[in-house]
Amino acid sequence: MPQPIIEFRNVHKTLGGRPVLNGVNLAVYPGEAVAIIGPSGAGKSTTLRLIAGLMAPDAGEVWVKGQPQVLVTEGEKSKARIGMVFQEAALFDSLTVAENVGFLLIEHSRLSPERIQELVERSLERVGLKDISDRYPAELSGGMRRRVALARAIIEDPDNPEDDLDILLYDEPTAGLDPIAAHRIEDLMRHLQRSVQHAATYVVVTHQESTIRRAADRILLLYDGQIRWEGTPAELDTSDNPYLTQFLRGELQGPIRLVD
Repeated sequence: MPQPIIEFRNVHKTLGGRPVLNGVNLAVYPGEAVAIIGPSGAGKSTTLRLIAGLMAPDAGEVWVKGQPQVLVTEGEKSKARIGMVFQEAALFDSLTVAENVGFLLIEHSRLSPERIQELVERSLERVGLKDISDRYPAELSGGMRRRVALARAIIEDPDNPEDDLDILLYDEPTAGLDPIAAHRIEDLMRHLQRSVQHAATYVVVTHQESTIRRAADRILLLYDGQIRWEGTPAELDTSDNPYLTQFLRGELQGPIRLVD
């Protein structure tokens, strides 16, 4: 087996006095598309933030690209370049599409405004959007805003090898979208995985069954601080795991307790 590009080693995390992760071990390998599923409050988004270096575990270790992950707030530079597509896109409403997509290059590169605009347009074309650079997020549909957020996540400085994208993290990228818009996002995720050299590995947190089945190679079900099931989309319909069965069927009875 190749070395994992993401690895959790007995990771614990408590938030608001409540244990969210309780000794989680997981591995994601280069080129994989992994979906993390589970009920609300199970720690799925927390897992993404630990991978991204937005928070640190209370105990255990998070390794990314062969090294312990560092907190972005500590000023250290992670070995991996990670792009993140936040839930509800998280665009800056006061900035144009071009300013949103090019934000990191504007703030942290020495590229000229003309070069940044060229890279912005290229990134937007990669997500199927053209001629919208001067529009504002409020003028876009929900699906378009998600694609703008993805364009922002994948933009790179081609003159800086350290800026090559290694991992994409998606937090509920299709939540609230109609089925057609959701399928477009799912197809785009797969397209980028196949066609973008440095974005072949991604982790997606989702509740959407179509995203689970269409956009993942492997699925992890997280509940009560532990991975309770792991398998492929093909195994969703054949597994008798009680956690998975209850989650997919939305049943009230089973090992997953309701949280009020």
